[in-house]
Amino acid sequence: MKKFEEKTVNKDVLYEGKIITLQVEEVELPNGKTSKREIIKHPGAVCVIAVNGEGKLIMVEQYRKAFERSILEIPAGKLEPGEEPIITAARELEEETGYGCDRLVHLQSFYTSPGFADELVHVFEAKGLYKIENAKGADEDEFVELHEITLEEAEECVADQRIFDAKTAYAVQYLRLQRILREQAESKLN
Repeated sequence: MKKFEEKTVNKDVLYEGKIITLQVEEVELPNGKTSKREIIKHPGAVCVIAVNGEGKLIMVEQYRKAFERSILEIPAGKLEPGEEPIITAARELEEETGYGCDRLVHLQSFYTSPGFADELVHVFEAKGLYKIENAKGADEDEFVELHEITLEEAEECVADQRIFDAKTAYAVQYLRLQRILREQAESKLN
């Protein structure tokens, strides 16, 4: 894949924050010319698809300043330095929802915006969900409200843009596909 490689000739860090770093890189293109790339460096994140014993998807409602509104999301959070994604997933599930699980299954990892950011999100599915007494709770600068909704309600939330982010839309589509596959398998048995 080196065919289209862009070699960095100069890098300027414009901003270094608590979560992201913004840098501008001057790159040499495959044709020998140069160009600039604005890049956001991010530590990575996780998200958790969690369905309770009643078949309801565990969601949190949270205000997102970038959108200037609240949206429904699956539990998620950023990786701490040196932290394995599965540890982050367990921590975020507990902190944001008060739930724990018997195990976490890694489903997929994807880049959120590869044109300008290196944020890699690891998607997990929680198996064996249970409520935790005296759960840690959300960080002091996070204000979230727990919602437990059916798949059909989640699909309505996607349609009316109460669910408005890629990771959560992915979760809803994943659950719909799992239901279709389960129904197909059951119909073959009958």
